[in-house]
Amino acid sequence: MGEVDIEWPWQYNFPPFFTLQPHPETRSKQVAAWKSLILNYCDKSRTYIIDVREASQIPLFNNSSINRKLEQSVIISIFGELQKTGNAAPIDKLKNRWEIYWHTIEEWASTIYNSICDRGMANTVVTLYELTQGEDFAEELFYGMHQDVLIKILKFLEKERKCEVILDDDVQGVKFF
Repeated sequence: MGEVDIEWPWQYNFPPFFTLQPHPETRSKQVAAWKSLILNYCDKSRTYIIDVREASQIPLFNNSSINRKLEQSVIISIFGELQKTGNAAPIDKLKNRWEIYWHTIEEWASTIYNSICDRGMANTVVTLYELTQGEDFAEELFYGMHQDVLIKILKFLEKERKCEVILDDDVQGVKFF
């Protein structure tokens, strides 16, 4: 991951921010600040998946200027809080790898569907590659989206009967209605 142009909150340079605070009210504010920072960072860096085992290599969880890292167990608990608001989901049973959604699945679904409708592309098949890499969509928020996250969003739209996901060996696409 390259440098991310992000405005770090003041807490990021405050060593206790990297240690889970024992006082419930302080901890609650700390977790809220972390949740906000994680979503902001993932949005700015276009990070869709975080492996907790590699988190210490990400500036988000490792402030080298004050020599502080957030422990993996704390990261997992904060991701668990993000999961409650629809902003994260574990990929594996051990909760090592997480999908991060700075927009919820519902919000992403609405964004993608509206983009398709605005372009008059209903009743056409669009490949997953076109949606996330094609120049027609280069200006869209979902451009560059991780395919696993995209498929999860499209499955949500499929349940709403707004599209049909096609995941054959020869075609990886979606037909919008």
